[in-house]
Amino acid sequence: MSVLSNVAGVLDPVLATEPDREFLVTRSGRWSYRDVDRLADAAADALAGLGVAPGDRVAASLPNDLDVVVAFHGAMRIGAVWVGINRALAPPERQYIIDDSGSCLLLCESGALGGVRGVPTVTTDRWHELLAAPDPRSRASHVDPFAPAAIAYTSGTTGYPKGVVHSQYNLLLPGCMLAASRGWGPDLRKGDCFALTILNLQVLTTLAVAQAGGCSVIMDRIDAEGVAEWIRREKVTVWNGPPALLHSMAMLDTVRPADLDSLEEVWSGGADCPEAMRAAFEAKFGLPVITTYGLTEAPTVVTIDDRSGGHVAGASGWPLPHLRLCIVGDDGEELAVGETGEICVASTSDGAWVGAYRLMLGYWNRDDATAATLRGGVLHTGDVGRVDASGVLSVLDRKNLMIIRGGANVYPAEVERVVQQLEAVQCCVAFGVPDERLGERVIAAIELRHGVEVTAEELTAHCRANLARYKVPEHFVFVDSFVRNAMGKVQRRDVVEEYLRSR
Repeated sequence: MSVLSNVAGVLDPVLATEPDREFLVTRSGRWSYRDVDRLADAAADALAGLGVAPGDRVAASLPNDLDVVVAFHGAMRIGAVWVGINRALAPPERQYIIDDSGSCLLLCESGALGGVRGVPTVTTDRWHELLAAPDPRSRASHVDPFAPAAIAYTSGTTGYPKGVVHSQYNLLLPGCMLAASRGWGPDLRKGDCFALTILNLQVLTTLAVAQAGGCSVIMDRIDAEGVAEWIRREKVTVWNGPPALLHSMAMLDTVRPADLDSLEEVWSGGADCPEAMRAAFEAKFGLPVITTYGLTEAPTVVTIDDRSGGHVAGASGWPLPHLRLCIVGDDGEELAVGETGEICVASTSDGAWVGAYRLMLGYWNRDDATAATLRGGVLHTGDVGRVDASGVLSVLDRKNLMIIRGGANVYPAEVERVVQQLEAVQCCVAFGVPDERLGERVIAAIELRHGVEVTAEELTAHCRANLARYKVPEHFVFVDSFVRNAMGKVQRRDVVEEYLRSR
């Protein structure tokens, strides 16, 4: 299998041999490779007709259905830069992404993004009219596969998200590697329940599935019963979900073993998957839970367990064939096998895929952050781990202080920035505490200004207005003052330990 460089060509092998093969299933219907190719051309023409040129940023906040798929493929066909905006984000978070990316257009449902300013909006009703009457004369013909193609905003340690920039080549490479290493072919029916406004999901759905010649099943539900219904009805063969969802499936009597009979692979990633939960899932469904490790900057999957279910307790599998993992110390020197340090990702140095991996293009308008993350010509993940003699990765600590709630990343700095907008708050420390179902829950400790009061209810209301719901602290703890070091920094570990002792 060779590496494609241009998204426009991802459908071509099947179009040349079996264009009417089923390619996409959503709540709205079913579409063949020929259908999606035609709709992607119409979307490209519609965007070009709206004045979108190569390099322009196109933002989209759309549900898991046909529109978000064809809009993405259409944007790729004219060389536009895709900016997905999660529909769960609060208005200030959406506005920041639009402003920071300089998006020239926003695709969204009617009435779904009230309050967003400074960008022309195309609602789904208008979008459907444009798709029905595209103008093919207005579209540019050449697209640079190594130019910026998408920006994925990830939570940042400064409290503001950074935009990870990838080329079309980078977006296609993980699918090529997964199809080759997992032995995927036309029988693949890959089901995905996460939002396609997340760039990693665009990579792991139609882009990956097309390179196997399979079918992408886009689910519009994220609850255990709903996902099980999708799997049963569509005979899904590969599906990935967060540990919290796997836990619910294993525990709920309403999800029967027969519902998941078609599955050949079940993945989990993004948060620790307790071994006891893995065992409960396998005991009920007869399927091992395949663990993965990845990040948007890679993009997507870096390591994964064997298809056979070979798993090392507490570990996250082996690197994909085009990648090499190295563990480095504080001095930047590579450490020996088994030693603990920062996880770094680079191109493999041997085999058929030497040189296939290319680093992300950088962070959008963040030269300093780009230089720090890509120093030495490798991707510095900020995660701490070790690699054993067989190449298995164990992730020992997530990025700095990141909280992973139900598979979603929450950076304390984001929560703290929002809470500290309130005049009554002197200081806020956000942290995660272990939770059997969600992995972690978000907690915030608050130091108030002298003589000023604010209630937990008021704090919750303010957070809900400015943060996605999954980032809102579930409990606020009020303290007289925080313990600080000689530099005046809060001793965060003391805060967490005191909270855990008081529970």
